Amino acid sequence: MNLEQYFPVLLFIIVATAIGMALLMAGRLLGPHKPYAEKLSPYECGFEAFDDSRMRFDIRYYLIAILFIMFDLEIAFLFPWAMAYGTVGIVGFWAAMIFLSILVVGFIYEWKKGALDWE
Repeated sequence: MNLEQYFPVLLFIIVATAIGMALLMAGRLLGPHKPYAEKLSPYECGFEAFDDSRMRFDIRYYLIAILFIMFDLEIAFLFPWAMAYGTVGIVGFWAAMIFLSILVVGFIYEWKKGALDWE
């Protein structure tokens, strides 16, 4: 195997890294630096950070995360199915309907348990 064949790949990686670094540096140098309290506040978990990093999170945070992952995976599985809809036939159609019905049952379960009510 000749290593000269991999030179375009190496060149692509070098150029992509250089462009990425140049854009990051340009944004850092040219962008505004105006931090304020709301911008610096925590937003992921929904509450202020405390001293202890091992504190417990509210279970609703995990339920919303699981719900997001569930519907994200649903879309990831339905795109290929939609693209091959003409070739999968009636078996593929009913397999997708069973898949969607299981997801709907899970969504209704989370809705009834109050996982979507964020207070």
